[in-house]
Order: sequence, then C-alpha cells, then structure tokens
Amino acid sequence: MTTTAGTVSGERIEELQQIAGEHLFMHAVQINDWRGSLKIFEKGEGVWVEDIEGNRLIDAMAGLWYKSAGYGRKEIADAMYKQLLAIDSPPAGSATVSQIELSAKVADLYPDHGARIFFVSGGSEAVETAVKMAKKYQSLNGKAGAFKVISRRYSYHGGTAMSVSLGRSPAADPMGPEMPGAVHVTNWNSYRLPYEGDPVDVAVKCANEFETVIIHNDPDTVAAMIAEPISAAYGIQVPPPEYWQRLREIADKYDVVLIADEVITGFGRTGEYFAPSNWGVQPDITTVAKALTSGYAPLGGAIATKRIADSFIGGAKETFRHLITFGGHPVAAAAGLANLEVYEREDLVGNSRRMGDYLFEKLQRLYDHQIVGDVRGGLGLLAAVELVQDRENKTAFPADAGLAKRLPKLLYDRKIVSFRAGDIISLCPPLSISSDEIDFVVDAIDDALTQLEKDLGV
Repeated sequence: MTTTAGTVSGERIEELQQIAGEHLFMHAVQINDWRGSLKIFEKGEGVWVEDIEGNRLIDAMAGLWYKSAGYGRKEIADAMYKQLLAIDSPPAGSATVSQIELSAKVADLYPDHGARIFFVSGGSEAVETAVKMAKKYQSLNGKAGAFKVISRRYSYHGGTAMSVSLGRSPAADPMGPEMPGAVHVTNWNSYRLPYEGDPVDVAVKCANEFETVIIHNDPDTVAAMIAEPISAAYGIQVPPPEYWQRLREIADKYDVVLIADEVITGFGRTGEYFAPSNWGVQPDITTVAKALTSGYAPLGGAIATKRIADSFIGGAKETFRHLITFGGHPVAAAAGLANLEVYEREDLVGNSRRMGDYLFEKLQRLYDHQIVGDVRGGLGLLAAVELVQDRENKTAFPADAGLAKRLPKLLYDRKIVSFRAGDIISLCPPLSISSDEIDFVVDAIDDALTQLEKDLGV
C-alpha cells in the first residue's frame, strides 16, 4: 500500500476531530479517552491500514476480530456492486440468488452438509436466534418447559439484553434485568486454572459443572448450553480437546442443545473452518458473523444441523416465527460468497494454521521480558500475551499502572493497531498475513514491552 501523507489537510483533520467529539458515540469506549485524538483511517490493503495523517500500520486485530481476508479486496466490492445493480433486496417472503448460493456454500463448508443457516445482521442477533431456535426445538420435541440456558462466566456473547445475560461479561456492560433462566458456570482459564490439578483433569471438571447445573435445575427445564470454543473476552483461552468432547457428551446425555458461539472463531480463525472440528466435535447450532464477509458487509447467522433444522418442517406449529428485517441482506450475501471464494483461492484457512504456528513460536521470545506471564495460542491465528507484575505469583498489574492507556500508544507508535491492548495483548491479524509481517508485529511488541518496562521501572 502506497503511503499518501498530506491528502487530508491539518485544518480538515481538526474539523473532523471537532465534529466527532461533539456528535459521534464510539462503541464501548469512554468519550473523554478519544475526544480530540480519535484515530481516523481512510485506506486499507492486506493487513495494512493508513490513517488520515499518512501513518501506515499493521492491524493486528483484523478490525474487531473480523477482517480475515484482509483489506482492499476489490473482488468483494465488485460482487457487492453487481448485486446492488441487479436487485438490492427482494420482496418480503422471497430470496435472491446470492442468499441461496451462500446458504449452500456455508453448508458445504460446515461438517454437517445437511445444515441450514438462518441469516441475521451480526453476532448478537445470531446468538439471540440460536437461543430462540433451541428453545423452540425443545418445545417441538417434548420439552415444552425448557427455557434455561447455561453459559460460562465472563464469556462475551453479544451486546443485546438477552445475549448480555449469557456469561455476563463486564465487557458487555450488563445492566439488567437479565434473561430469566440464564445460569452461569465456571469458565476455562488455561493460565490461572480454576482448580488445582492436571490441566486436562481440571478442564473436564469445568465441563462437568454443566452436568451438575443441569441436574440441579432439572434437565426438563434446560434448553441449551452455549460456549465460545476459545473465549476471546476471557483472554484467548484455548481448552484441551477433552473439554469440548465432554460438553458434547453432556448435551447428548440430557437432551440439551449445544451451541458453539463462533462469531469470532468461525471461518478459519483456528486453522479449521469451524473451531470444534479441531476436537472432533459437532455442535447442534453454531453462531457465526464477522469473518463470514470479512467485515465488508454486516452479516451473521445461526447454523443448525439437519437434526435441529428438520424439526421446524411441518405446519403452522413448527414454523420458526423469527424475523430480522435485514438478516441475510443480498448485498451482504454477495460479499460473503466473494469472501469465501478468496478463502479457497488463497487457502486462507491453511495459512491461518501455518502462520498461527509461526506466530506462536515467535511470541515465545517475549518471555525474556519479566512482565510477560503467559503466551497463549497455538491454534490458528489467535493469540494473546498476558502481562503480570509478578510472574512467579501471576500477580496482575493494578489499574493505576495504566497499561490500558500506555500500551495502545506504545504499539501505535511502532505501527501496530491492537484493540484494547492492556494487561492482555490480543492478536487476531487477517488470515492473509505473511511470516515477514508476523516478524514485524512481534518485533514491535518486543520493543514496546522494553519501553513499558522502563516506564514502569521494572
């Protein structure tokens, strides 16, 4: 990408900052933290982005976990434009070719090729849809009183009132009242094990909490259990295979719908199109969004296995009366098709696996820094570096150390965009990233940590 510093005048930049400061409501950040210094971008190509001041940086977070095919994909823009010219949206109760073809493509990539996808506009809607689908499935199959949903504490499943109830992550700013029937269990944490013992045994023990809660609440009242294959909001926690295998066993034993929230991990992030495939597990419903279009258009979905979807075939009683006005918008569906064509042509899922191994290996050198407590990853292009005040005791830095404000600036000065870097530096680059670009990212983090240690007097 060619740098074009000076295309936006200083006067115009100042004007934009003023307008944003007065009228823009940025997502999930304090207004006072960015007013007057908002990062404004105008170009992107591959893993690189360029702000209006001409600074060229690597986006180490792929937007917000979604720019998997990278920036500047003309073929995706062309597909969207072509769909807009043909028909931007069909009459109610009908479909377009792009929607139909994308549903078939997703089913082809999904382990259960007989699956159906209910398209929505994004991740929160996908989770809402999956939960509602699970509850109706139970009602249609003899568990009319099943309304409870079990989730893991601190998981993030969306920002809507219902999805916030699942996991109750502080990142979702839960306001209450929560959805009736939301029950929480211990989350998996590979760095700070919830219990003492061998990690695999602890993981199975955590999974067994789902069974304990199901029994205590009466299996006939439990509709579903939901979990992220890798919890991003909880710090990129990669479980051993036995964890998800045990979840599948429990769901089968008590006739509970197993929902995998793959809004972040879906479509290649873990080196497989769908993360549970790494462990030989097939969920009943999978929620997806983000990487389905690589963020070129808002699109998500709830993928139901054939067993689940077939329950909704019949008459009026079996109809899934759920509707999202812009769910599966034809232009977004066209973007999704073109995006997945890029995936296949460039073997982005394979590149995720190869470059993920390379990234994890290169990150190991960061243990040379006293403040690096843990490096997590090893399953595709999803990794994290956790910083601690005391490595031996895994003591976290106090809030007044200001890591959440220090680190993003240190990284930005070294040409890296890392969303919400703080005591945990999350890494989720586009799947198209090269080994040279990974070297650039790791070098920048290494240098930033050296400066941080000096600033902290370590």
